[in-house]
Amino acid sequence: MAYLKLLNIEKVYPNGTKAVENISFEVSEGEFVVLVGPSGCGKTTILRMIAGLEDVSQGEIYLDNKIINDLSPKDRNIGMVFQNYALYPHLTVFENLAFPLQIQKFKKNQIKSNVEKIAELLKINDCLDKKPKELSGGQRQRVALGRALIRQPRILLFDEPLSNLDAKLRVEMRTEITKLHRTLNAISIYVTHDQIEAMTMATKIIILNNGKIQQIGTPDEIYNLPKNKFVASFVGSTPINFFDCQLLEYNNFRASFALANGDIINILAKHELPERFTLAIRPENLFILKTQNINSIKGKVVNIENLGYEKNIYFEYGKLLYSCKTNIENSININDEIYFSLLEDKLLFYNEQGELIY
Repeated sequence: MAYLKLLNIEKVYPNGTKAVENISFEVSEGEFVVLVGPSGCGKTTILRMIAGLEDVSQGEIYLDNKIINDLSPKDRNIGMVFQNYALYPHLTVFENLAFPLQIQKFKKNQIKSNVEKIAELLKINDCLDKKPKELSGGQRQRVALGRALIRQPRILLFDEPLSNLDAKLRVEMRTEITKLHRTLNAISIYVTHDQIEAMTMATKIIILNNGKIQQIGTPDEIYNLPKNKFVASFVGSTPINFFDCQLLEYNNFRASFALANGDIINILAKHELPERFTLAIRPENLFILKTQNINSIKGKVVNIENLGYEKNIYFEYGKLLYSCKTNIENSININDEIYFSLLEDKLLFYNEQGELIY
């Protein structure tokens, strides 16, 4: 089984800027790994080092058991899809798809056969005689995919390939790319700043910030057990809620603590908590109550986003803004003061350094 391995990879530019620091991870055949993080976190630099478009300052990149640091891009058997499609505007779709095979001196009948197979796979058979300017955004993206696939590379690299598409087409292309990956069973590495793309496409997610890996895990692991506050806040279409807390008492796995405005919460705690910590809870794990209840908090509604299938309720608690997701029909209005309960088994706790306690 093929695998790609990065071991202690660093990238330092001549001006001293360290873009990537001590990056190590492994991708096996059939895995779809997404590198995700804010702009400038180093994700595209990592992709370009794998492709051979950037030199590695330190560390090794292995394909199977062979170090490929010094191999030229054309010798790495890698297909790459870029953000801006990078199609040749003066060539037809057929000629764009055929170009990588012509460089490798394939015979004309082989080129024709391979182009037709890729066009059939990507449903662009009727576009082969067209120029890129005659295509829709989705068709151009399919051509870019086809050109990366036609050499049957062992590794597929995607550098934010959907960022130029509209919202509906992005959803369609996410599905197309993941279906294609399953068909090919290749090593796929996908770069994006969009955490929704990461969650919906990946078998494994690598969260990056400031050139360092913050967490590696499945989408479920990343979402449900973010190992630090950065990951917790970065992942989730509606931001996670953070409450500053002070421990009042811990005894026999029972913890009592105060929130910033004085409300007291009592829970069953798996581990002893520090004197000061941060409680985190996802918006879908806050529930609206009709009346005050144990461990409930009261907030003032400041905004309601009606998404049809659910509502995002934004409320002030103390001096900060929090959110709750609900799909329950109710008559909540702006400026209402309502009670929210916290789902106890979904609470996360972080120490003062921002690291997960449990």
